[in-house]
Amino acid sequence: MNETTESSHVLPGPEPTLADGPDGPAGPVERDARTRRYVRTVAAIAALGGLLFGYDTGVMSGALLFISPEFGMGPAEEGWVTSMLLVGAAVGALFGGRVADLLGRRLTLIIGGAIFVLGSLWCAVAGSVAMLGAARTFLGLAVGAVSIVVPMYISEQVPGEVRGKMVSLNTLMIVVGQLAAYLVNSVLAPTANWHLMLGMAAVPGAVLVVGMWFLPDTPVWYARRGQLERARATAARAGMSLAELSAVAGAGQSRGGGGEWRALKTNRWLRVTVLLALLIGVTQQITGVNAVIYFAPTMMSQVGISTENAVYTSIVIGVVSVLACWVGLQIVDRIGRRRLLLIGLAGNVVSLIVLSVTYNFAEGNVSVALLSLGVMALFIAFQQAAVSPTTWLLISELVPVRIRGLGMGIAGLSLWVANWAVAQFFLPLVAVLSGAGTFLLFAGLGLTALGFVRTFIPETSGRSLDEVGRELERRHAGH
Repeated sequence: MNETTESSHVLPGPEPTLADGPDGPAGPVERDARTRRYVRTVAAIAALGGLLFGYDTGVMSGALLFISPEFGMGPAEEGWVTSMLLVGAAVGALFGGRVADLLGRRLTLIIGGAIFVLGSLWCAVAGSVAMLGAARTFLGLAVGAVSIVVPMYISEQVPGEVRGKMVSLNTLMIVVGQLAAYLVNSVLAPTANWHLMLGMAAVPGAVLVVGMWFLPDTPVWYARRGQLERARATAARAGMSLAELSAVAGAGQSRGGGGEWRALKTNRWLRVTVLLALLIGVTQQITGVNAVIYFAPTMMSQVGISTENAVYTSIVIGVVSVLACWVGLQIVDRIGRRRLLLIGLAGNVVSLIVLSVTYNFAEGNVSVALLSLGVMALFIAFQQAAVSPTTWLLISELVPVRIRGLGMGIAGLSLWVANWAVAQFFLPLVAVLSGAGTFLLFAGLGLTALGFVRTFIPETSGRSLDEVGRELERRHAGH
């Protein structure tokens, strides 16, 4: 049977019984409760990938304090070891979507969990700078891959009415992972045991492998592979409507990587859509969020806060990130992706302008320095409640199913390259422009991002992936 025939006969059957269980019809209350419980379980297990992503990006800031003297590392080597995770993540993001198309989203996440386990243990036993850099690069492959495949898996596995909240759970788990890393570093700091700091990520990695082993792949992937009964059963368990699943599966006309490239080359609107997703990835990073996450202690110590106290700024930022992300999780489906992103970017710009003023007068003045830390926390609150969850969500919703692996991989690559650029050039920019000048530069970039989102990004809330794709095709088909 060819693909067109399969997709035009996706999952026939009576829609009212779709959420019934394998043992027959269930009552409405029981069925709804079972469906909600299943959807939450699926999202929570997959989002462990986000926790690992957050932990491994956050743990190095504290571990380096003990690794550097042991290996005699200079600033250049410290920067290299830290950035190699981002290099691996860029590669993992680029190819993770393609692997997920080939092997399935589920198996890709299982492989990613295994890489987290092996990479974390490799980091823990590294005996040289070169070995640690290689281990961090290997670990980065999993970080990049899960950053793309987890939102892809959740967005294809849950009904449209809760898709925003469930996909944003991944963003919440990222910041929970970062906070966990800061807390682990604080607890282990008296022992200087950096081996355990880096090796701890093996535990949630193993949980991800075991958890995903017992979950199915997504209805979209099953349908594109012609496994229509499995697609139907998986959709039924999640409470999806037949119309929703049929539209999504019907959009996935190409199965192979070559088909995705051909579709991209021959359809202008697909190229524009991937470009929009790519720029959404850059938008997440363009106001310098990871400069604050990575270097807040450094910035505070530069204006007179003691080193002992400056290290706690990471915990402050981590706690604010978790609380703000939880708020974003509750409102993203009510406010809408586009509107929430615009609010977040506007808040970022205002916060950065205020921060540039307070930080300029913070040196030698503890009160103003603490006020600057408070403004940094406000900036992080806007970022984590609005910008980060909506950008991950929009990337997973804008890219059409027919080029999903390739398109999301390209978008993920852009996000990680932007992340690397911010981490690599923030402190040199501070040296040239001053801290206040650098924050003003980020504010200007935020204004540019605000105009881009307002002009080009459609609202996707409450709409099926197919409906979003049709609007993008109507807007950008062209000749």
